[in-house]
Amino acid sequence: MGVSVLVGSQWGDEGKGKIVDILSENFDIVARYQGGANAGHTVIIGDDEYILHLIPSGILREDVTCVIGNGVVIDPEALLKEIRFLEKNNINVEGRLLISHNAHLIMPYHKLLDNISEESTTKIGTTGRGIGPCYIDKYARKGIRIVDLLDKKILEEKIRRNLKEKNIIIKKVYEREELDVDEIVKQYMEFDEIIDKYIKDVPMFLNKAISDGKSVLLEGAQGALLDVDHGTYPFVTSSNPTSGGACTGTGVSPTRIDTVIGIVKAYTTRVGEGPFPTELLDADGEKLRKVGAEFGATTGRPRRCGWFDACLVKYSSMINDTTYAALTKLDVLSSFDKINVCVGYEFEGKLLSTFPTNIEKLDKIKPIYETIEGWKEDISDCRSYEELPEATKNYLNFISEKSETKFGIISVGPKRKETFFTDDYK
Repeated sequence: MGVSVLVGSQWGDEGKGKIVDILSENFDIVARYQGGANAGHTVIIGDDEYILHLIPSGILREDVTCVIGNGVVIDPEALLKEIRFLEKNNINVEGRLLISHNAHLIMPYHKLLDNISEESTTKIGTTGRGIGPCYIDKYARKGIRIVDLLDKKILEEKIRRNLKEKNIIIKKVYEREELDVDEIVKQYMEFDEIIDKYIKDVPMFLNKAISDGKSVLLEGAQGALLDVDHGTYPFVTSSNPTSGGACTGTGVSPTRIDTVIGIVKAYTTRVGEGPFPTELLDADGEKLRKVGAEFGATTGRPRRCGWFDACLVKYSSMINDTTYAALTKLDVLSSFDKINVCVGYEFEGKLLSTFPTNIEKLDKIKPIYETIEGWKEDISDCRSYEELPEATKNYLNFISEKSETKFGIISVGPKRKETFFTDDYK
């Protein structure tokens, strides 16, 4: 399988957790390359549901090694909770989970400042997990990394220095109670004792593994349209979920990547604020939300729902150079007589065929739809493209053509078995 990158091709929540779980059967290593505990990946195995936020979904395959790369920001509390959850479910992580020594740590003051900012400035719709403030400190060169845990003196010095500055802001600017520096130092030193056995020089590990012929899947969180550089700024995440982020987030060179796999939902959803051209604020939107169980795995917030946007996916496929995509939740559309697909935009009387990331423009565009006949039958038992109803095939071929995206994997339900590869990608 070589080296593959898996990216969300819309605004996140496309079903990456399930697809990583399916693909990881064919990979030796799965490495997460950006984001933090603000992302939730859901995998259903039999009657059991697993929701993971930091640890790659490949951990559910006992022979897969899972890596958290340097591009990820790590909340110790969330990580330890996940490790305990997996161990409680008889999934061993020791010797199978590696954490980059260069990954940055989310501190209690990051979470506090994240929530204060969301309350007092432009509402972005963040999860309040401290992701943005942690990345701010990273790029301001004030961050605390996993490697700092290995030297207690350095760790304490950095925490005390940072908290002295943060407490001034917390007290003087936001009029909140200062955080206890001694308590935080104690908490992170205790974390060091638990996490020490997982710490690894990830770039060295991954590059040696690739040279030795191991197959590696680089897993992103969120989606391409939430990319801080290429998404609908400022309503974006604080990192690069696009395929380029896989290189900076792991230390794997772009010349070593063989395949980029996009994850595309059969319709469109979005969590949080920001423009959404095909959003449905009617009964159809509510039906998509209800039938598709569109509620955030991390926050439980209801997702905004809309029709498939071919212009958006076409843009995403371009910036990621998608080799092929996995189409998820196709079964959700089985309840519709007619299905609309956005094939272009109208802006001030002019037709647009490309996706504008400028939100002032995006807020004012009108989607141009073409209507496709629905199939009104259960497709969850289909195990090949050939078994799908003709109307379903017509929909797949239409959105593939309009988005200029090939679909190599089709998901017709939440379970492992409800997924199949198309003939070209078996």
